[in-house]
Amino acid sequence: MRATAAEVLGLDVSLLQSGMGGVAGTELACAVSNAGAAGCAGGYKLVDGALSAMLDRLTAGTDRPVGVNLIPEVVGPDELDRQVAQVLDETPQRVHLSFFGMPDDAVFDRVAAAGRQTVVQIGTVEDGLKAAARGAVVVVQGIEAGGHLLGTSRRDDLVGALRALLPDACLVASGGIGSPDEAARALAAGGDGVLLGTAFVVAHESRAHARFKSAVTGADESDTVITDVYEIGWPGRRHRVLATPVTADPEQPAKFIGKTVVEGKPYLVPRFSAAVPTEATSGRIEEMALYCGRSCGEISDEVSAADVVATFAPALTGAETIQSKERAESHVG
Repeated sequence: MRATAAEVLGLDVSLLQSGMGGVAGTELACAVSNAGAAGCAGGYKLVDGALSAMLDRLTAGTDRPVGVNLIPEVVGPDELDRQVAQVLDETPQRVHLSFFGMPDDAVFDRVAAAGRQTVVQIGTVEDGLKAAARGAVVVVQGIEAGGHLLGTSRRDDLVGALRALLPDACLVASGGIGSPDEAARALAAGGDGVLLGTAFVVAHESRAHARFKSAVTGADESDTVITDVYEIGWPGRRHRVLATPVTADPEQPAKFIGKTVVEGKPYLVPRFSAAVPTEATSGRIEEMALYCGRSCGEISDEVSAADVVATFAPALTGAETIQSKERAESHVG
Protein backbone atom coordinates (compact mmCIF):
# COMPACT_ATOMS: atom_id res chain seq x y z
CA MET A 1 0.00 0.00 0.00
CA ARG A 2 1.14 3.55 -0.66
CA ALA A 3 2.58 5.81 2.02
CA THR A 4 1.42 9.28 3.01
CA ALA A 5 3.63 12.31 2.44
CA ALA A 6 4.26 12.43 6.18
CA GLU A 7 5.47 8.83 6.19
CA VAL A 8 7.75 9.27 3.17
CA LEU A 9 9.36 12.52 4.34
CA GLY A 10 9.36 11.89 8.09
CA LEU A 11 6.85 14.60 8.97
CA ASP A 12 4.14 15.02 11.58
CA VAL A 13 1.69 16.47 9.04
CA SER A 14 1.27 15.57 5.34
CA LEU A 15 1.78 19.19 4.35
CA LEU A 16 4.47 20.64 2.08
CA GLN A 17 5.36 24.30 1.64
CA SER A 18 6.09 25.52 -1.87
CA GLY A 19 9.72 26.57 -2.39
CA MET A 20 8.83 29.94 -3.86
CA GLY A 21 11.95 31.77 -5.08
CA GLY A 22 12.41 35.06 -3.26
CA VAL A 23 9.44 34.53 -0.95
CA ALA A 24 10.45 31.20 0.60
CA GLY A 25 13.62 32.06 2.43
CA THR A 26 15.18 30.03 5.21
CA GLU A 27 13.08 31.79 7.87
CA LEU A 28 9.86 30.48 6.33
CA ALA A 29 11.21 27.03 5.50
CA CYS A 30 12.56 26.48 9.01
CA ALA A 31 9.37 27.73 10.65
CA VAL A 32 7.25 25.32 8.60
CA SER A 33 9.54 22.38 9.33
CA ASN A 34 9.73 23.20 13.02
CA ALA A 35 5.91 23.12 13.06
CA GLY A 36 5.94 19.52 11.79
CA ALA A 37 5.40 19.98 8.05
CA ALA A 38 7.92 20.13 5.19
CA GLY A 39 9.43 23.57 4.77
CA CYS A 40 11.27 24.33 1.55
CA ALA A 41 13.73 27.11 0.73
CA GLY A 42 13.78 28.49 -2.80
CA GLY A 43 17.15 27.88 -4.44
CA TYR A 44 16.17 29.55 -7.74
CA LYS A 45 19.42 30.70 -9.43
CA LEU A 46 21.63 30.64 -6.33
CA VAL A 47 24.97 28.90 -6.71
CA ASP A 48 28.44 28.85 -5.12
CA GLY A 49 28.82 31.19 -2.12
CA ALA A 50 25.27 32.53 -2.23
CA LEU A 51 23.81 29.02 -2.19
CA SER A 52 26.20 27.93 0.55
CA ALA A 53 25.13 30.84 2.73
CA MET A 54 21.49 29.90 2.28
CA LEU A 55 22.15 26.23 3.04
CA ASP A 56 24.04 27.17 6.20
CA ARG A 57 21.09 29.20 7.46
CA LEU A 58 18.65 26.44 6.54
CA THR A 59 20.43 23.64 8.38
CA ALA A 60 21.14 25.86 11.38
CA GLY A 61 17.49 26.89 11.65
CA THR A 62 15.89 23.45 11.93
CA ASP A 63 16.81 19.88 12.79
CA ARG A 64 13.64 18.57 11.12
CA PRO A 65 13.15 17.34 7.53
CA VAL A 66 13.31 20.30 5.12
CA GLY A 67 13.74 20.81 1.40
CA VAL A 68 15.60 22.92 -1.14
CA ASN A 69 13.68 23.80 -4.29
CA LEU A 70 15.51 23.92 -7.64
CA ILE A 71 14.15 24.76 -11.10
CA PRO A 72 15.70 22.79 -13.98
CA GLU A 73 14.26 24.86 -16.83
CA VAL A 74 15.47 28.17 -15.41
CA VAL A 75 19.12 27.34 -14.75
CA GLY A 76 19.89 24.68 -17.38
CA PRO A 77 21.58 21.30 -16.87
CA ASP A 78 25.12 22.46 -16.04
CA GLU A 79 24.15 24.96 -13.38
CA LEU A 80 21.53 22.58 -11.98
CA ASP A 81 24.24 19.96 -11.62
CA ARG A 82 26.32 22.43 -9.61
CA GLN A 83 23.35 23.28 -7.40
CA VAL A 84 22.51 19.62 -6.77
CA ALA A 85 26.13 18.86 -5.94
CA GLN A 86 26.23 21.67 -3.40
CA VAL A 87 23.02 20.61 -1.69
CA LEU A 88 24.18 17.01 -1.45
CA ASP A 89 27.68 17.95 -0.26
CA GLU A 90 26.74 20.69 2.18
CA THR A 91 23.59 19.43 3.91
CA PRO A 92 22.62 16.41 6.07
CA GLN A 93 20.39 13.54 4.95
CA ARG A 94 17.25 15.14 6.33
CA VAL A 95 17.37 17.75 3.55
CA HIS A 96 15.44 16.59 0.49
CA LEU A 97 15.67 18.00 -3.03
CA SER A 98 12.51 19.47 -4.51
CA PHE A 99 12.30 20.18 -8.24
CA PHE A 100 9.81 22.44 -10.00
CA GLY A 101 9.49 20.55 -13.25
CA MET A 102 11.29 17.42 -14.38
CA PRO A 103 15.06 17.13 -14.01
CA ASP A 104 17.15 14.89 -16.26
CA ASP A 105 17.60 11.20 -15.46
CA ALA A 106 21.17 11.88 -14.35
CA VAL A 107 19.87 14.15 -11.59
CA PHE A 108 17.50 11.48 -10.32
CA ASP A 109 20.39 9.00 -10.34
CA ARG A 110 22.68 11.34 -8.44
CA VAL A 111 20.14 12.15 -5.75
CA ALA A 112 19.17 8.49 -5.33
CA ALA A 113 22.82 7.45 -5.07
CA ALA A 114 23.19 9.93 -2.20
CA GLY A 115 20.24 8.34 -0.41
CA ARG A 116 18.15 11.50 -0.54
CA GLN A 117 14.43 11.82 -1.15
CA THR A 118 13.25 13.59 -4.29
CA VAL A 119 10.11 15.70 -4.59
CA VAL A 120 9.03 16.69 -8.11
CA GLN A 121 6.23 19.08 -9.04
CA ILE A 122 4.53 18.25 -12.33
CA GLY A 123 1.53 19.38 -14.36
CA THR A 124 0.89 16.51 -16.77
CA VAL A 125 0.13 12.81 -16.57
CA GLU A 126 3.24 12.00 -18.59
CA ASP A 127 5.59 13.79 -16.21
CA GLY A 128 3.77 12.35 -13.21
CA LEU A 129 4.36 8.83 -14.47
CA LYS A 130 8.05 9.56 -15.09
CA ALA A 131 8.59 11.11 -11.67
CA ALA A 132 6.81 8.28 -9.87
CA ALA A 133 8.87 5.71 -11.77
CA ARG A 134 11.97 7.33 -10.28
CA GLY A 135 10.60 7.04 -6.74
CA ALA A 136 9.75 10.70 -6.27
CA VAL A 137 7.04 12.21 -4.16
CA VAL A 138 4.92 13.64 -6.97
CA VAL A 139 3.43 17.09 -6.40
CA VAL A 140 0.44 17.31 -8.74
CA GLN A 141 -0.11 20.94 -9.73
CA GLY A 142 -3.47 22.10 -11.05
CA ILE A 143 -4.15 25.34 -12.87
CA GLU A 144 -5.76 26.72 -9.70
CA ALA A 145 -2.22 27.25 -8.38
CA GLY A 146 -0.48 30.58 -8.17
CA GLY A 147 2.82 31.11 -9.93
CA HIS A 148 4.16 29.33 -12.98
CA LEU A 149 1.88 26.65 -14.39
CA LEU A 150 3.22 23.29 -15.52
CA GLY A 151 0.06 22.06 -17.26
CA THR A 152 -3.52 22.78 -18.24
CA SER A 153 -5.52 20.43 -15.98
CA ARG A 154 -7.50 21.13 -12.86
CA ARG A 155 -5.99 19.78 -9.66
CA ASP A 156 -8.47 17.06 -8.78
CA ASP A 157 -8.79 15.88 -12.38
CA LEU A 158 -5.04 15.43 -12.64
CA VAL A 159 -4.74 13.83 -9.19
CA GLY A 160 -7.53 11.40 -10.07
CA ALA A 161 -6.00 10.51 -13.44
CA LEU A 162 -2.62 9.81 -11.88
CA ARG A 163 -4.08 7.87 -8.96
CA ALA A 164 -5.86 5.54 -11.39
CA LEU A 165 -2.54 4.84 -13.12
CA LEU A 166 -0.35 4.90 -10.00
CA PRO A 167 -2.18 3.17 -7.14
CA ASP A 168 0.93 2.98 -4.96
CA ALA A 169 2.62 6.34 -5.68
CA CYS A 170 2.79 9.17 -3.14
CA LEU A 171 0.83 12.03 -4.71
CA VAL A 172 0.66 15.50 -3.17
CA ALA A 173 -2.09 17.79 -4.42
CA SER A 174 -1.32 21.43 -5.22
CA GLY A 175 -3.39 24.36 -6.43
CA GLY A 176 -6.22 26.38 -4.96
CA ILE A 177 -5.98 24.96 -1.44
CA GLY A 178 -6.78 27.75 0.98
CA SER A 179 -8.87 25.98 3.61
CA PRO A 180 -8.97 22.67 5.49
CA ASP A 181 -12.14 21.78 3.59
CA GLU A 182 -10.34 22.20 0.27
CA ALA A 183 -7.44 20.12 1.58
CA ALA A 184 -9.90 17.37 2.46
CA ARG A 185 -11.31 17.49 -1.08
CA ALA A 186 -7.80 17.09 -2.48
CA LEU A 187 -7.27 14.00 -0.31
CA ALA A 188 -10.60 12.57 -1.39
CA ALA A 189 -9.53 12.99 -5.02
CA GLY A 190 -6.54 10.71 -4.34
CA GLY A 191 -3.90 12.89 -2.69
CA ASP A 192 -1.60 11.67 0.07
CA GLY A 193 -0.97 15.20 1.29
CA VAL A 194 -1.09 18.76 0.03
CA LEU A 195 1.32 21.50 -0.96
CA LEU A 196 0.51 25.12 -0.09
CA GLY A 197 1.98 28.21 -1.69
CA THR A 198 -0.33 31.23 -1.45
CA ALA A 199 -1.23 30.46 2.18
CA PHE A 200 2.46 30.79 3.06
CA VAL A 201 3.05 33.94 0.98
CA VAL A 202 1.23 35.88 3.71
CA ALA A 203 2.95 34.17 6.64
CA HIS A 204 4.90 36.44 8.98
CA GLU A 205 8.12 34.61 8.08
CA SER A 206 7.59 35.01 4.33
CA ARG A 207 9.87 37.48 2.55
CA ALA A 208 7.05 38.76 0.36
CA HIS A 209 6.76 42.55 0.25
CA ALA A 210 4.18 43.95 2.68
CA ARG A 211 2.10 45.33 -0.20
CA PHE A 212 2.20 41.93 -1.91
CA LYS A 213 0.89 40.29 1.27
CA SER A 214 -1.86 42.90 1.62
CA ALA A 215 -2.90 42.40 -2.00
CA VAL A 216 -3.25 38.65 -1.44
CA THR A 217 -5.26 38.92 1.78
CA GLY A 218 -7.56 41.47 0.15
CA ALA A 219 -8.20 39.45 -3.01
CA ASP A 220 -10.56 36.70 -4.06
CA GLU A 221 -10.19 34.16 -6.86
CA SER A 222 -11.79 36.48 -9.43
CA ASP A 223 -8.85 38.86 -8.96
CA THR A 224 -6.39 36.31 -10.36
CA VAL A 225 -5.56 35.85 -14.04
CA ILE A 226 -3.52 33.40 -16.09
CA THR A 227 -1.05 35.28 -18.29
CA ASP A 228 2.42 35.02 -19.82
CA VAL A 229 3.46 38.67 -19.49
CA TYR A 230 5.98 38.18 -16.68
CA GLU A 231 8.54 36.41 -18.82
CA ILE A 232 11.85 38.23 -18.22
CA GLY A 233 14.00 35.69 -16.37
CA TRP A 234 11.53 32.86 -16.95
CA PRO A 235 10.21 32.74 -20.53
CA GLY A 236 7.77 30.25 -21.99
CA ARG A 237 5.47 29.72 -19.00
CA ARG A 238 1.97 30.87 -18.20
CA HIS A 239 1.47 31.93 -14.63
CA ARG A 240 -1.39 32.80 -12.32
CA VAL A 241 -1.02 36.21 -10.73
CA LEU A 242 -3.16 38.95 -9.29
CA ALA A 243 -4.39 41.24 -12.06
CA THR A 244 -2.15 44.31 -12.34
CA PRO A 245 -1.76 47.31 -14.66
CA VAL A 246 0.84 45.21 -16.51
CA THR A 247 -1.50 42.27 -17.14
CA ALA A 248 -4.13 44.78 -18.29
CA ASP A 249 -1.76 46.50 -20.74
CA PRO A 250 1.10 44.22 -21.84
CA GLU A 251 2.14 46.63 -24.61
CA GLN A 252 3.90 48.96 -22.16
CA PRO A 253 7.68 49.45 -22.53
CA ALA A 254 9.90 47.03 -20.59
CA LYS A 255 11.64 49.75 -18.62
CA PHE A 256 12.97 49.47 -15.09
CA ILE A 257 10.28 49.93 -12.45
CA GLY A 258 12.16 49.06 -9.27
CA LYS A 259 15.17 47.53 -7.62
CA THR A 260 15.81 44.65 -5.27
CA VAL A 261 18.55 42.84 -3.36
CA VAL A 262 19.25 39.09 -3.52
CA GLU A 263 21.83 37.60 -1.14
CA GLY A 264 23.43 41.02 -0.72
CA LYS A 265 23.62 41.87 -4.43
CA PRO A 266 21.54 44.71 -5.92
CA TYR A 267 19.47 44.22 -9.08
CA LEU A 268 17.22 46.41 -11.18
CA VAL A 269 13.69 45.08 -11.78
CA PRO A 270 12.28 45.63 -15.28
CA ARG A 271 8.59 45.67 -16.06
CA PHE A 272 7.60 42.10 -17.07
CA SER A 273 10.23 40.55 -14.75
CA ALA A 274 9.34 37.15 -13.28
CA ALA A 275 10.92 38.20 -9.97
CA VAL A 276 8.49 38.57 -7.07
CA PRO A 277 8.56 41.71 -4.92
CA THR A 278 10.20 40.90 -1.59
CA GLU A 279 10.87 42.89 1.55
CA ALA A 280 14.13 43.97 -0.17
CA THR A 281 12.28 45.35 -3.23
CA SER A 282 11.32 48.96 -3.85
CA GLY A 283 9.53 50.69 -6.70
CA ARG A 284 6.21 50.00 -8.41
CA ILE A 285 5.24 46.92 -6.41
CA GLU A 286 1.71 47.03 -7.81
CA GLU A 287 3.08 46.38 -11.33
CA MET A 288 5.29 43.43 -10.40
CA ALA A 289 4.55 39.69 -10.54
CA LEU A 290 2.14 39.10 -7.66
CA TYR A 291 1.85 35.32 -7.89
CA CYS A 292 -1.39 34.18 -6.30
CA GLY A 293 -3.57 31.09 -6.49
CA ARG A 294 -7.34 30.81 -6.51
CA SER A 295 -7.08 29.96 -2.81
CA CYS A 296 -6.73 33.67 -1.97
CA GLY A 297 -10.45 34.01 -1.32
CA GLU A 298 -9.98 31.81 1.75
CA ILE A 299 -6.95 33.75 3.00
CA SER A 300 -7.70 36.99 4.82
CA ASP A 301 -5.07 37.35 7.55
CA GLU A 302 -1.31 37.43 7.89
CA VAL A 303 -0.40 34.72 10.40
CA SER A 304 2.62 32.70 11.46
CA ALA A 305 3.77 29.69 9.47
CA ALA A 306 3.08 27.52 12.53
CA ASP A 307 -0.51 28.79 12.57
CA VAL A 308 -0.93 27.78 8.91
CA VAL A 309 0.31 24.27 9.69
CA ALA A 310 -1.90 24.03 12.77
CA THR A 311 -4.98 25.15 10.82
CA PHE A 312 -4.55 22.45 8.16
CA ALA A 313 -3.24 19.64 10.37
CA PRO A 314 -6.64 18.25 11.49
CA ALA A 315 -7.86 17.91 7.88
CA LEU A 316 -4.63 16.27 6.80
CA THR A 317 -4.99 13.46 9.29
CA GLY A 318 -7.48 12.37 6.65
CA ALA A 319 -4.53 11.15 4.61
CA GLU A 320 -3.71 8.62 7.31
CA THR A 321 -7.41 7.80 7.80
CA ILE A 322 -7.88 7.09 4.09
CA GLN A 323 -4.75 4.93 4.06
CA SER A 324 -5.96 2.91 7.05
CA LYS A 325 -9.38 2.37 5.45
CA GLU A 326 -7.78 1.20 2.20
CA ARG A 327 -5.49 -1.19 4.05
CA ALA A 328 -8.45 -2.64 5.93
CA GLU A 329 -10.49 -3.05 2.75
CA SER A 330 -7.53 -4.68 1.03
CA HIS A 331 -7.08 -7.11 3.92
CA VAL A 332 -10.77 -8.03 3.89
CA GLY A 333 -10.68 -8.52 0.12
